[in-house]
Amino acid sequence: MPAPRSEKDRLYKSLNRRMMRTVDAWDLVEPNDRIMVCVSGGKDSYTLLDLLYRARRKSPFDYEVIAVHLDQQQPGYDGAPLRSWLEGYGAPYEIISRDTYSVVLELTKPGGTYCSPCSRLRRGILYDTAERLGCNKVALGHHRDDALETVLMNMFFSGKLQAMPPSYTTDCGRFRVIRPLIECAEADIAEYARLTGYPILPCNLCGSQSGLQRQAMTRLLDTLQTDIPNVREVMLAALKNVKASHLLDRGLIERLAGASGDDAVDDTGPETIGCGDQPAPGAAHIEPVITITG
Repeated sequence: MPAPRSEKDRLYKSLNRRMMRTVDAWDLVEPNDRIMVCVSGGKDSYTLLDLLYRARRKSPFDYEVIAVHLDQQQPGYDGAPLRSWLEGYGAPYEIISRDTYSVVLELTKPGGTYCSPCSRLRRGILYDTAERLGCNKVALGHHRDDALETVLMNMFFSGKLQAMPPSYTTDCGRFRVIRPLIECAEADIAEYARLTGYPILPCNLCGSQSGLQRQAMTRLLDTLQTDIPNVREVMLAALKNVKASHLLDRGLIERLAGASGDDAVDDTGPETIGCGDQPAPGAAHIEPVITITG
């Protein structure tokens, strides 16, 4: 009889299966890619690097993966555990150090949050690093829960329907940013990271602020889950099943009508499911911000 699979092996196969489904559906990895994986020291980016690097073994074509970690010189930062792990793991890596911490403090108004200026600074440094390393793609560790929380934040605080695309081209046109874990559950990633024993580095900058909007959205989803156990999977399915003609964005409807040559309105009613419009891979320029959560 075959030996029973461990929980770690089960999670690896489940996460890898989901990741590869996203990779294949959106052509996130292509022949001769040189992909820079942004490793923050959190559970998500460790998992992304691990899965994406190991997937090379069964890939029908060659591609390269290089891990890059940015030391932002925050107080109490200790990157030694991450460096030691990268040395032992075997993937090519580079650690760069820039003092963005003091700049972020200067740019943040009293009572404001650090996320926006921190992301802008980090994005610029990482894009420059990707160009220097000859990378054509930048991989981020955003997962399903990040996408759902972003939808809710945009609805409640910005008055728009917008999530996170699996990929987009940067405004400068230099890179394609990809999110291979965008359909993976955070809970599965967290448990896999725990069982694997990644040395997690805390983010003292973001973690020092309470009441952030994203944390509120996490609590909201947790509350909904008490009544709807699979609410996150249902919401993920909704992002992939958009009936654009039944929204109130007239400009969008007119653009769809122009593209299809008709009135672009399907009035079959809410019981008809599965005819949503999906954006072309890599076409969206949505939220071009490098933020590795977790």
